[in-house]
Amino acid sequence: MASYARAYWITGPGAAEIRDVALPAPGPGDVLVRTLHTGVSRGTETLVFGGHVPASQYSVMRAPFQDGDFPAPVKYGYLNVGVVEQGPAELLGRTVFCLYPHQTRYVVPATAVVPVPTGVPARRAVLAGTVETAVNALWDAAPLIGDRISVVGAGMVGCCVAALAARVPGVSVQLVDPDPARAATAAALGVGHAPPEHADGGRDLVFHASATAAGLQTSLDLLAPEGTVTELSWYGDREVGLRLGGAFHSGRLSIRASQVGTVSPARAARRTYTDRLALALDLLRDPAFDALCTGESPFDRLPEVMAQLAAGTRPALCHLISYDGE
Repeated sequence: MASYARAYWITGPGAAEIRDVALPAPGPGDVLVRTLHTGVSRGTETLVFGGHVPASQYSVMRAPFQDGDFPAPVKYGYLNVGVVEQGPAELLGRTVFCLYPHQTRYVVPATAVVPVPTGVPARRAVLAGTVETAVNALWDAAPLIGDRISVVGAGMVGCCVAALAARVPGVSVQLVDPDPARAATAAALGVGHAPPEHADGGRDLVFHASATAAGLQTSLDLLAPEGTVTELSWYGDREVGLRLGGAFHSGRLSIRASQVGTVSPARAARRTYTDRLALALDLLRDPAFDALCTGESPFDRLPEVMAQLAAGTRPALCHLISYDGE
C-alpha cells in the first residue's frame, strides 16, 4: 500500500500544480480508493481556479473533501471514480463514485463512496455528480406531463437536465445554445436544439445553465405567463444585469434558484444525499450520456488543461482526467 499519493492543488488565481500528499492509514470503517477517472466540472472548477469565489460563499462552496481554504492554496474537485483497494469485504474491488478531488489515491469513510452499478462504465460514471445536480433541479421544478421545456446553456449541467427532462412523458425539450456544435449533442440526448434567436417561446418551464446574464434574460423571454426559470448557474463574484421592464411583471414570471448543496425541499423528508447520488448513478445506465464526455487528458497535465478550460481555448463538456499507471 502506498503511503502517499499525488494531488492537484490550486496555488493561486490561475495557477495550479501536482503535489505529493501523505495518505493516512485506513481505519476499520474506511476505504482506500485508487482513482481511475476524474471529471472537471468546468463552470465551478474554473471559477475556483481563477479565484472568483466570493468571500461570503467560502463556507457554502467547500467541496466535501476539500483541503485548504479559498481562494488558495486549495485542493478542489468532486467527480471521482475509482476502485476500492482496501476496505470492507462488500466493497473490496468494487468501482465506486466519490465526491473527492483530483488525486491518485485517497482514504475516506466507506459511507462516502457509492458503488457504480453494473453496466455503467467508469468513464461515464464521473458524470454522477452532475446528473445529481440535474435530479435535484427536476425535483425543484417538478415538470408535468406534456410540459414545454427549454434548457438554456448546453454545458454539462444543462445537457444533463435536458436528458432527464426528456424522459417525462409528453414533454417537448429544446436545448438553447448559440454553439451550432451543440445540435449534435442535443440529438444524441434525444432533445431539440436552437440558437437563442430562433428558440421556441411560450415555455412552461425554463432551466438556465449558461452562467451568463444574456442567457438568463433569454430564459425569462422564453417563458409563458406564470412560467418559472429554474436557475442553475453559479456566477461567482460576477454581477448579473436583467431587463425586467417587459413581461416580467405583467406575465407574473418567476426565477427560482436550485443548488445541489441541499436536497430539494420537495424530497428532503424522504431522500438522503446518498439516495440522490445512487439514483444519479442508476440513471447513467443510458449510453446517451457518453455524448457529454468530449475530452480526455492524463492526470499530469491537469494544471495546464484547467488553464485552457478557464481561458476557453479547450472546448469541452465534461473533460475526463485519466489515471492510467498511477
